[in-house]
Amino acid sequence: MDQPSTYHEPVMLQECLEGLQIDPAGIYVDVTFGGGGHSRAILDQLTTGHLFSFDQDPDAAVNAQAFKGDPRFTFIAANFRHLRRYLKLHKAEKVNGILADLGVSSHQINTPERGFSTRFEADLDMRMNPGVDKTAREVLNSRSARELQRILGMYGEVTNARTAADAIFAARYNTPIETVNDLKSILLRFAPKHRENKYFAQVFQALRIEVNDELLVLEEFLSQVPEVLAPGGRLVVMSYHSLEDRLVKNFIQKGKFDGEVEKDFYGNVLKPLNSVTRKPVEATEEEVARNPRARSAKLRIAEKEQVFAE
Repeated sequence: MDQPSTYHEPVMLQECLEGLQIDPAGIYVDVTFGGGGHSRAILDQLTTGHLFSFDQDPDAAVNAQAFKGDPRFTFIAANFRHLRRYLKLHKAEKVNGILADLGVSSHQINTPERGFSTRFEADLDMRMNPGVDKTAREVLNSRSARELQRILGMYGEVTNARTAADAIFAARYNTPIETVNDLKSILLRFAPKHRENKYFAQVFQALRIEVNDELLVLEEFLSQVPEVLAPGGRLVVMSYHSLEDRLVKNFIQKGKFDGEVEKDFYGNVLKPLNSVTRKPVEATEEEVARNPRARSAKLRIAEKEQVFAE
C-alpha cells in the first residue's frame, strides 16, 4: 500500500536528506512522520540501519501502516517531546540523525473538521492529537482578556491583540464561540482592509500554538537532542514561522534559548551543537511554485561535536 500522495508533499526533501548525511547502517529519527514522505526517502537510503518515526496524530498512524512489515522501521504514536524516553524504550539511546518538519501538515489544514483552516466552517478544534482535552474553542471561551491578548500578541504577532482579545471576551458573554465563522465574524471589523486573510492566519496560528503547546514542545525536544545524538550526528529542523526559527537558531548557536552564550575559563564557547548552515536554507523558486507551503520554510542543520582520541 502506497502512502496517499495528496496527504502532504515533503518540503525540501533533497536538502533534508543531504543535511542528514545518511549512513546506510545508521539509526535515524523522523519526529514528524505526517504522510511519511521524508520517512520513505530516509528508508530508501538505509540497508542495515533503522528509522524511528514519531507522530501524535492518529491520521499519521494510519499512513504508517504502509510501512508495516519493514524490519528497518518503527512507528511511535507519541509527541516528539518524549523523544528520549521512547528511544530508550526501544534501546536506541544514540542516533545518527534527527529530522523535524515543524508546523501543520497540508492534510491537517485541508481536513475541515480539524478546525485548522480559516477557509472552512468547522468547530474550533485545532488539536494535533485529538486525544487531549484542550481545544481552540475551550481557549477562546475560558481565558481572561489579558491571557487572550498574550496568546494573540506573542504567538500570532497580532498588532491589535488587545482590541481583538477584548472583542472575543465581550462576544462570548452573549453566545459561546464555537466555530471558525463565529470567530471570524467577531474579528472581521478589526482586520486590516485587503489583508483579512493574513490577519485571520495570524490569529489561527496563535490559537494553534497555544492549543498544542508548540513552542514548549519544541524547547523540550531540542533540549534532549544533544544527549540523543551520537558524536558527529546531525540535526535537521524545518520551521515555518519566526517564533520556531528563533528557538532553533538560538539553541544551535548558544545551546540555550535566550541570554548570552556561555564560555569556559579559556573563552571557548560552551554549546553541544555546531551549526552546519550559516544562514537557513530556503526552498528553490521551482519548489515554491509547485508546493506553496515551502515558501515560508527555513531549514537549519547542526552537528554534534565529534570526539577524537588523543
